[in-house]
Amino acid sequence: MGGDVTSLDLSSAVLPVKGKPSFRFGPIWLALPGVAFLLIFFLWPTLHILVSAIWGGDSGFSLKALLAVFTSPSYSRVMTTTFTVAIQVTALCVLISYPLAYWLSRHSARRQRLMMMLILLPFWTSALVKNFAWLVLFGRNSSFAQLIMSMGGAGDRLLFNKTVVLFGIVHTLVPLCVIAMMPTLNQVNKSLLSAATTLGASPTQAFWQIFLPLSMRGVATAGLMIFITSLGFFITPSLLGSPRETMVGQLIIEQINELQNLQQGSAFGVILLAGAIIAVVLFDRVFGLSGMAGGSGQSQPDSPVRRFGLWLAGRIGDIFDPVARSYRNTFRGLPGSRLLGLYSVLVIAILLVPVIAIIPMAFTSGSFLAFPPPGFSLRWFDTYFASPIWMAATARSFGIGVACAALTIVVAGTVAFAVVRSGSRLAGAIFIFFMSPMIVPHLVISIGLFYLFAQMSLIATDVGLVLGHSVIATPVVFIIVLSTLRGHDWRLDDAALTLGASPHKAFFRITLPLISGGIVGGLITAFLISFEELTIALFIGGGLITTLPKQLWSDIFLQITPTLAAASVVVLGVVTVLFLLMEVISYWRKPA
Repeated sequence: MGGDVTSLDLSSAVLPVKGKPSFRFGPIWLALPGVAFLLIFFLWPTLHILVSAIWGGDSGFSLKALLAVFTSPSYSRVMTTTFTVAIQVTALCVLISYPLAYWLSRHSARRQRLMMMLILLPFWTSALVKNFAWLVLFGRNSSFAQLIMSMGGAGDRLLFNKTVVLFGIVHTLVPLCVIAMMPTLNQVNKSLLSAATTLGASPTQAFWQIFLPLSMRGVATAGLMIFITSLGFFITPSLLGSPRETMVGQLIIEQINELQNLQQGSAFGVILLAGAIIAVVLFDRVFGLSGMAGGSGQSQPDSPVRRFGLWLAGRIGDIFDPVARSYRNTFRGLPGSRLLGLYSVLVIAILLVPVIAIIPMAFTSGSFLAFPPPGFSLRWFDTYFASPIWMAATARSFGIGVACAALTIVVAGTVAFAVVRSGSRLAGAIFIFFMSPMIVPHLVISIGLFYLFAQMSLIATDVGLVLGHSVIATPVVFIIVLSTLRGHDWRLDDAALTLGASPHKAFFRITLPLISGGIVGGLITAFLISFEELTIALFIGGGLITTLPKQLWSDIFLQITPTLAAASVVVLGVVTVLFLLMEVISYWRKPA
């Protein structure tokens, strides 16, 4: 990873003066404020969780909370359920997403971009909104349930079981899995497949022995991200599951927010963090952490696991080759590529179902949520806009989102600039550090911030929410700005400096206008992450102030009314407009 990050030469803004020490204020020093921000609001709170799990306040050192995780039958069952579900979700997401990502990688950049827009829309749509839509669509009185019961199926038992919990989590995370795979799949040289078939390999053997091994780093990166994300999932099991499907995220919320048992909640957080760290270590052993940056496969460690994987892929190719030949001989009029296309379109359509279905629900004329709605009415939007509670939550979400976007772009942007423009060995370490919030479950970050902000009197404050949201958004915005800066032609800046422009003028007149598309994309991304963030609000809000997602969460458990659908449509509308704006800016800023 360090080689990728530090490949650009250092162009110093300040040259050393003769006769004085060679120390100079290079670009790497611009990363100091951002590093300090994550040290204070990410690393220190995370480490504090480890201490809190074994330190019981007045009682001093105690392993009671950690031991209870393994000795209590109920806690052990929840932990087993959590890791089992995370593994199952990871496997299902990879199996479902890889054919879709492979199909997309075979299309032109323009066609691929259009298809990715349909995948990115459900990706940016709040998991809370999507799972709320499934709650209605799978309800006992829904048309879908009635149809299944008319066919003799158990349509009245679609909800509150492990199957629907797995479905809901997989549905939420498949877009993330596809997005994580695409950079690596697009980097695979497709001419290698043509060369293999020219040398006598069948298309099936070429795929299994060439394309799949070269794309495995992207598959592993996606799997790592899905596993870590699903470890802390609590929305889907809370809405669609039964007590048997309780996951550790629900226990953490219960222990800290309801029972005020901070030590036990921290113990659960430590287990989640340990699971994430083990997954990262295994990934690093097989692929190297540079795989998180979507690097090429040439620098992958030659581990026994990797050699076994290459051997297994070759054997699978040998097994599937006669099957593929038999299929082509039997179904001559239906090529496999068409089946792959049909599968991909079906997956995209399923991803869009809850996004589209929630809209007519909000315009229902009935007093209860149903799909399809019995009639058309704007009464629930009137209720939403007339409610001081909903309006206050909406206004706070907008204000916090704007503040989070401004703070995050400054923190992430300056660090990205320092990493790209510095030749220091520290650049690689800073890159890994700024990526680390992505590989720590959001619940763990929220618990740590809860402890820190309680000492700083920032619980139930807008400042606390802005800081918490910024920690979550920083690594994503960092990657966006970093990618933009890496694609910038720095020779233009060097030319401006050569012609007499100061570094200040060169940055504001050359660099900033050319990277403005990435800056705006980072701002919108940070706003969207903040606008839909629920976990931070549950802990830092303190039950006294609420954001729009937090108000949705609370009302779902109090009383499900069409007002919730109207609020969900407002969230969806904001997300859609900003998402389309980001896509338009990205399209017009793209070089010809």
